[in-house]
Amino acid sequence: MKAREQHYRVGRSVAAGSQAAIKKSVAAGTKRIVPAEPPLAIAPGLRAFNPGDLADVRQAFAAATPVPSQQGWLAKPEPDFAPMTVRSGWQAKGLFVFVELTDADISTRATAHHQRLWELGDVFEIFLGLAGQESYLELQVAPNNRRLQLRYPNPEAVARARKLGSAEEFVVRGKTFRSRVWLRAKVAKWFVLAQIPARAACGQARLRPGLEWRFSFSRYDYTRGRMAPVISSTSPHAKADFHRQQEWGVLRLVSATQTAD
Repeated sequence: MKAREQHYRVGRSVAAGSQAAIKKSVAAGTKRIVPAEPPLAIAPGLRAFNPGDLADVRQAFAAATPVPSQQGWLAKPEPDFAPMTVRSGWQAKGLFVFVELTDADISTRATAHHQRLWELGDVFEIFLGLAGQESYLELQVAPNNRRLQLRYPNPEAVARARKLGSAEEFVVRGKTFRSRVWLRAKVAKWFVLAQIPARAACGQARLRPGLEWRFSFSRYDYTRGRMAPVISSTSPHAKADFHRQQEWGVLRLVSATQTAD
């Protein structure tokens, strides 16, 4: 699929036809009058589970806050918008993110890690920054489990990447996180389980209740025959820019016995 889209103003190359299609799609909606509140996601402590068993994974995340996707910059979702629901949890050694994506045409042309996955087909994205710190992670997973890992030291780094037209200097080549993917084309769904080690998530050896992150989850949903992908986020973005941290939510760790405030 040759269609490309600007990666939310990170200054990467854009095919003219795709860019025009996205602008037309955004212009078709009217900006909302009352801004939505950024989500609060409660991530409970998780019991031991089998990360290779989808049924067991789903059961383990049952108590986690379900965070749905949206297109906050539009008055109403595009006709081709498909739902995505994300849940988070944790164990001492790492943070877990589990997502269910509805997708009528699951596909990617990615062949290796660290490629520009958002230009190659469907992709799920995680934005995660420890509360009180400027740096944050951007982690991507394609349906064939190819991954892209970036760490931005501060907002100025994003501005620099946009100016240069490349975020290559922020790519993390070592294994920052692990992931598993399940494809269920017959029911038009795919699932991702991402495990982010404590060191990568917060710089500490172990996680604990009370830790908080700024977070956002997003996706690119490509359909063959459509010029541009359908884009969406769990954050109520007033503009189609995933890096707008003022609209990110708060992800809070609680013990297995705690509930949301």
